Amino acid sequence: MGRKNFLIEGGSATGKTSVGEELARRGYRVVHGDRELAYQGDPESGEAIHGVTGPAVHDHHLWRVEKVKALVADQSNAVTFFCGGSRNFSKFIDLFTGVFVLEVDDDTLIRRLDDRPDDEWGGQGRQAERELILRLHRTKADIPTGGLALDATAPLERVVDEILMLSGSLEDSAR
Repeated sequence: MGRKNFLIEGGSATGKTSVGEELARRGYRVVHGDRELAYQGDPESGEAIHGVTGPAVHDHHLWRVEKVKALVADQSNAVTFFCGGSRNFSKFIDLFTGVFVLEVDDDTLIRRLDDRPDDEWGGQGRQAERELILRLHRTKADIPTGGLALDATAPLERVVDEILMLSGSLEDSAR
C-alpha cells in the first residue's frame, strides 16, 4: 500500500480507530486492521476459530498475515498507516517502517470505556472485558516493544500531527 508503512498500535480505548479516521480524513491511506484484517483464530496456527465470546475474544483477535504482507508489498502510495491491534503482530511487525504505540493514563482509559456503548468491546455492562482491558493496560501485555510511545491523551489533531511529523509523512503526498 505504501512505500512507507506504519503500524499504529495500543491497548483498547487508546485511540487507534480515531487516529486512523483522522489520517483518512486528511487524505492518507489507512488500513483499519480491526475492520479489514481481523478474525478470530488460534494465535499459534492462525487457523480460524468460531464462537469465541467475552474476554476470550482478545486472545484470539488476529490479523490475516498474508493480507498484511500483500498490502505492504503494494507500493502505490507514498505512505500507509495500519491502525489496530492483533495478538499475532510478531508475525508481521518487521514489515513496517515504524511502529507508534498510543498510550493513555488510567483515568482517560476509564472515561473512554465509559463513553462506549453497551454493545462495544469493553462498553458499559461488559465488566469482564473492562477488567481485562484495565489489566492489559497496566501490564502493557500484548503491546509491541520498541515502538515509539505517544501520549494519546492529547487532542486528536495533535496526536495525528505528531505521527505525521515523526513518520516524515508531512512531506509525502497523501495519495
